Amino acid sequence: MAGMLYLCATPIGNLQDMTPRVIDTLQAVDLIAAEDTRNSKKLMNAFEIHTPMTSYHEYNKVEKAKQLILLLREGKDIALITDAGTPAISDPGEVLVRMCQEEGIAVTSLPGPAACITALTLSGLSTRRFCFEGFLPADKKERREVLKELESESRTILIYEAPHHLKSTLTQLSETLGNRKLTICRELTKKFETILPTTLEEALKKYETEEPRGEYVLVVEGKSRREKKQEEISGWEAMSIEEHMARYQKEGLDEKESMKRVARDRGVGKREIYRYLHGERG
Repeated sequence: MAGMLYLCATPIGNLQDMTPRVIDTLQAVDLIAAEDTRNSKKLMNAFEIHTPMTSYHEYNKVEKAKQLILLLREGKDIALITDAGTPAISDPGEVLVRMCQEEGIAVTSLPGPAACITALTLSGLSTRRFCFEGFLPADKKERREVLKELESESRTILIYEAPHHLKSTLTQLSETLGNRKLTICRELTKKFETILPTTLEEALKKYETEEPRGEYVLVVEGKSRREKKQEEISGWEAMSIEEHMARYQKEGLDEKESMKRVARDRGVGKREIYRYLHGERG
């Protein structure tokens, strides 16, 4: 009978956030797969956990996952932990989870700390709808593409960033998104935790004279629906009615439905669009 993979959330700063269930599980499993065994050793020592550990990280995530799958098939129970927070969130654990599912191996998650959710709840921005980007891509082209997508994002945006990249990321966000509201969350749950509601422009000014330190979560206001609607209206005004109709007909809509959509977009009656298209412009 195959073993079980346990996704164990660990503290993002404050050791007291370690749950009793996670401690019990880490003590009971046959093996702990850790992102950095040297870092995790300190955590294990703090809770007197003596279970064997092996490394599982970004650079061995596929080959090591295959080895872990073999152990799970043999009936071994394995716990997966990341350096801090919940495995598989901005973490190679997602690869192992997917491979376990493909192999029919049971996976369960022991909930606990996650920097993204902690920051969202502290941000003061909308929590009803949000999107998590993690770390923006290192590749310049891919990063530009992601930022372009975020330009029209109406949900609250969550981004992780390291101190040495913070200034450049704030600059790129400001250039792409404009001057949005921003909450900077730094060193969450740690002694020097900082929660700073600000704006992208004010944040750039702040770090002109202040050197970033610690790990950051940036919580950025989404574009308002009113602003998006206004941009759509401006876009439609730049089109002729014929071009506007053609856009919907290319999507497979018939003339009647296209006229209905065009009229709705432009805030006029469908009859007015009909008269225009059929020469009844008197």
